[in-house]
Amino acid sequence: MRAGLDSLTMDEASLARLGAGKYLLLTTFRKNGTPVATPVWVVRDGDALGVWTVAGSGKVKRVRNRPDVLIGPCDLRGHPTGDQRPATAEIGDQATVARYRALIARKYGLTGRLTLLGSRLRRGLNGTVGIRLTLNESSTDRT
Repeated sequence: MRAGLDSLTMDEASLARLGAGKYLLLTTFRKNGTPVATPVWVVRDGDALGVWTVAGSGKVKRVRNRPDVLIGPCDLRGHPTGDQRPATAEIGDQATVARYRALIARKYGLTGRLTLLGSRLRRGLNGTVGIRLTLNESSTDRT
């Protein structure tokens, strides 16, 4: 039973650390298995993390084809600042996108609000999606 509690604590600590970071390195995979790493803004979404992006972006297409991803902390330019962990990505519904927009506005302040406004003016409210990222249970077994 102790191992289960330790795993839960490790996942919670990882979620808190990754969710508090300014950028998250989201690594998706092409159909041929080639990894594609992209720095994205990140918000905490309960027992998961959330990112917001353009609906027609490459990362969204790759997630739809293959939902297993890697996530980890990074800087603005996408240089990793810590270990990457396996996770599962899921494209959210419109309620999820709206929730992520609000969380981004709160977390990223004026920059976040201006980015959201620019996106709404260019693409409308349906031009973006939220991607929910859930850490895989096996990710706690990694060293």
